[in-house]
Amino acid sequence: MTTSTPRPTAVRADTGPVHGYVHGYSPTEARRLGDQADTLAGLLHAGTTYPPGSRVLEAGCGVGAQTVHLLDSSPGVLLTAADLSADSLAQARARVAAHAPGANVRWHHGDLHRLPFADGSFDHVFVCFVLEHLADPTAALAALRRVLRPGGTLTVIEGDHGTACFHPLGEAARRVVDHLVRLQADGGGDALIGRRLYPLLTGAGFRDVVVGPRTMSADGARPALAETFTRRTFIAMVEAVRDDAVAAGLTTAGAFDHGVAELRRTAEPGGTFHYTFFKAVAVNP
Repeated sequence: MTTSTPRPTAVRADTGPVHGYVHGYSPTEARRLGDQADTLAGLLHAGTTYPPGSRVLEAGCGVGAQTVHLLDSSPGVLLTAADLSADSLAQARARVAAHAPGANVRWHHGDLHRLPFADGSFDHVFVCFVLEHLADPTAALAALRRVLRPGGTLTVIEGDHGTACFHPLGEAARRVVDHLVRLQADGGGDALIGRRLYPLLTGAGFRDVVVGPRTMSADGARPALAETFTRRTFIAMVEAVRDDAVAAGLTTAGAFDHGVAELRRTAEPGGTFHYTFFKAVAVNP
């Protein structure tokens, strides 16, 4: 694998400055985020409910794809949804207005590392698919811990591309997934961060940390997931980095396209695709 060229400094749509948000900010990506959230809502949000009146911070709400499911699971909460991108916040406002017009949501435009809230302002903090894009997730966790009251809970959900397991197993398919991992690392992030949640949270000072796997499996018994998860969530995410992977010298256009074609076969009859997310819940001492 050749050394990639540096990626330009940019801002992640969900939170925090990084060297480059590998998935981009296109309308296609916004739709992919919505598809992903809708497909995974039952898997990822199960077990996360907050009492009415709870002060909840969603750090890195992005386009609101997870926000609407958070509100569905915990009606009556006092939600603050924060994001660094004004454009993403505008999309999140519109999504919530259409989905849950009566929800009590306060919107904050700003960096999660410099939240303007007093210490202990929130009872619960929810973070989904955010830490993977940050150059220093420990610093982000410290900033979130400051605004979380003693005894309050932090919920973190992240993926881990190293857990992608599929059939038919093609080497070209594995390589294009590896290119995505490499590009995210070059941008200051970590696409394998799911496996690191326990040491990250304990290292940031949280206690009673519990991390559990949430596995998505798409096969002949669940054919709809081949479309909603394998094709429209995972493969769409890989396809979005094609030009960057070629520009970085990691691959050629033809080789990348061949790898994507192999990935697509896993969503066809006889194919299977499995991916593990990691969900952590921790307490602020």
